[in-house]
Parts: sequence; C-alpha cells; structure tokens
Amino acid sequence: MPDSAAFSPLSVAALNRLVRECIEGNFPLCWVAGEISNLTLAASGHAYFTLKDEGAQVRCVMFRNRNALLGWRLANGQHVEARVLVTLYEARGDFQLNVETMRQAGTGNLFERFQKLKARLEAEGLFAAEGKRPLPTFPRRIGIVTSPQAAALRDVLTTLARRAPQVEAILFPTPVQGDGAGTQIAAALAAAGASGLIDALIVCRGGGSMEDLWAFNDEAVARAIRACPVPVVSGVGHETDFTIADFAADLRAPTPTAAAEILAPERARLLRRLEDLQAALRRQAEHAIEQRAQRLDGLARRLTHPAGRLKRQQETLTHLGRRLAAAGERQRTGAATRTAALSQRLLRCRPQAATLLRRTDQMASRLVAARERLHAAHDARLARLADSLDLLNPLAVLGRGYALVQDADGRIVRDARTMEPSAPIRVYLARGRLDAEVTGIDDSAAPGDAGGRPPVPAHGNRDV
Repeated sequence: MPDSAAFSPLSVAALNRLVRECIEGNFPLCWVAGEISNLTLAASGHAYFTLKDEGAQVRCVMFRNRNALLGWRLANGQHVEARVLVTLYEARGDFQLNVETMRQAGTGNLFERFQKLKARLEAEGLFAAEGKRPLPTFPRRIGIVTSPQAAALRDVLTTLARRAPQVEAILFPTPVQGDGAGTQIAAALAAAGASGLIDALIVCRGGGSMEDLWAFNDEAVARAIRACPVPVVSGVGHETDFTIADFAADLRAPTPTAAAEILAPERARLLRRLEDLQAALRRQAEHAIEQRAQRLDGLARRLTHPAGRLKRQQETLTHLGRRLAAAGERQRTGAATRTAALSQRLLRCRPQAATLLRRTDQMASRLVAARERLHAAHDARLARLADSLDLLNPLAVLGRGYALVQDADGRIVRDARTMEPSAPIRVYLARGRLDAEVTGIDDSAAPGDAGGRPPVPAHGNRDV
C-alpha cells in the first residue's frame, strides 16, 4: 500500500461530493416504507421529515414541485411508501432521501390508479374548462348528494339556513364510502339531474384517507357529474384532498361548508342590496314625479280661456294689419320716388334735335374744309413727285441729245473695251432706235471728242 504522505488530503466538500456520487451511482430509484415523524412544512413549500420503522430512521426531503402533485396532506404518524433517490446532502454531510412521489401504505396502487384515471379522463376532455357551466346567481332549490348520516350534510344545511333560509335544500341520499359506493353516488347524481326540481347540486363528504374518499374517484361518478343537466359543485374532503369528482365538477370547493357558501347567496347581503335598489328606485320615482310636476305647472301656465286666446289672436291680427298697411305705404312711396328719379334721368338722356342738327352742320362744314385741305396737300405732293420723276426719267435725258447703247444681249454698254469690232448694237434716241455695228474702238477718247458728244449717263433705263 503506498505511503499516505505522498497523497494530498481531500477537502470535506470534495469528500462529500465523492460520497454522494458513489451513493447515487449505486442506488437507483427505489421504494421505501416507513412512518412519518418530525414533519416540517417550510414556507417555500418543501417538506422535511424523518421516515422511520422499528429499527432505524432516515432524513427525507420532498421538494415543492413534488409535494404539490401529492394530492393529500402529509402528517406525522402516517405510514407511507415513498419512491426515493438515495443521496447525501453535501453541505452537512447528512445521508438523506429525496422523495419523488409517495403513497399511503396499505392503499396498494390506489394512487397510481388515481393518476392513470385522471390522465385518461383529462385527455378525453372531461375536465376541459370549456365544458364548465356557470353557477346560478339566485338558486331557489339546491340538491345535496351525500349520506344522511354524514357530518358534511349538517355543515351544508347549517350554512344554508344561516346564509339563505329562502333556499330549499333537497337531499338525494347515497352511501359515500364502501364497496359499490361510487355506483350509488353516480345513480344519485342521475336521479338529482332528472328530477327537474333543483337549480344546482352539491356533492359532498367530510375528510378522510384516500381509501375513505375512493368512491369519489370512480369513473362513473365523474361521468355522472358531467352528464348532470344542472351545475355541480364538489365539496369532498378537506382543502388538501383532491378527487376525480373535484376535477369533473363545474366548481371545486375546499370543504362542504365552502360549497354551500359558494352556491347560497347571503340573505343579509341580498337584503341590503335590495334595500339599496329600493332606495335608488324611490329616488328615481321621486325625481320623475318632480319633473312631471314641473312640466304640469308649465302646461298649466300655458293653459288659458278660449276668449282670452281669441283676444290675443285678434290683437296679433290687428298688429299684423297695421304692419301690412305701413309696409304697403312704404312700398308706394318708394316706388313713386324711384319713378321720379327715373323720369329725371330720362329727361336728361332724351336727344335735343335742334342742338344735334347744329352740331351736324358744324361737323359737315369742318369735314368739307378738312377734305379740301387734304386734297390740296395731296395735289402739291403729287406735283413735287412728278417733278422729281421727270428729273429721273431717262427719256428726258435722251431729249437733251443723249443716247442709250445696248449690246446684242440687251446689256447697257458703258465701256468701249467690252465690245468687239463688228458687234451689233442698238442705240436708243429721244425718238426711235438705231441698229448699228461697231466699226472701231477707241477706249482713250474723252467726253466731247469725235464731234463733241457727251457720254451716255450710267443711270439710263436699259428697257427704253
């Protein structure tokens, strides 16, 4: 064996962790039977207790999420069978059992049967919220399905008598415990629904063990509750007791007394409410009467004797006649005024024949004088233009002894060098034309040479 000094020591936390892993790895989930003692229900919802038998005990913990699914309340002295995980609480080094689920010892597999039936009916939709029926607000008759000897019946009747003595209670007796009790409870539910006498139904029983309440875990009871034509309130056991009937009912009450309180409206509260409604109705009636009285007074003031009414109408008619006469007089006066104004305007606008004739004669004389002046101006201008035209007329130049020479193509000859000997030319005189031929060309001759004739003016008309 190696020397222990060669190894580092373990911490307490590491040791506890190794021990927990070793325990959990070698002990799978298992069932342990024993009696509950030293039970502590923490505010967190966790349950701490000791499970013991004649020879030993072990610490146990059942966490809130597991405890909520249990369906019944833990108590010291209960003999139970727990499905546990064997482990070690490392923080304190305590050996303990973590409880997964639990059943009361001696009930065999009742809890498993309860869970299976609940799951099957729930999957079928028997517990669906959509199928729940509303409770009546003011029931007149309430049916009770329970045993005539049950303490729960006395609690329900006492509560109904105290809260709502006006509500009638009808008992549909049935055993609530023992062999065949579930079938008889279902039959009582069917009889209550078929009676047509009740507005709602309470199925109830006092508290007890799971075996005591097993009749309300019967499938026939659940189906009879859902088939009942009136709403059903379940008040079976104590607040921590859950049965299949609770899930099938339209409403679950924690106790039978609570079921009666839920269904029965409190008489005192209803009376107070009725008094409030009566007071409100009285106030509304008084207000309506006051309004009608005021309206009646107004109508009375408007109501008069027919003679007085005729007199007022006569006065009104006289007044209207005066207004009509005044309005007619105003219209006549206004029309006369407008007619006079229009006459004056017409007189001003009427034409004056003598004046117009004088003006016409004057304008005619002015027109003749203007026409004569215009003719004289035009004649003078025409004479000036004629004189200017005579000065520019080439024929007048030809009359002074000049001639106009054109070549064979009709172009005016201005330069002797542009002609060729023997070229035909036309010579225009003041009177007539000469067709000639060039016999010689002298481009140096000056004006006045060769007989002293001046040259033809360059501005002569080629078409003459």
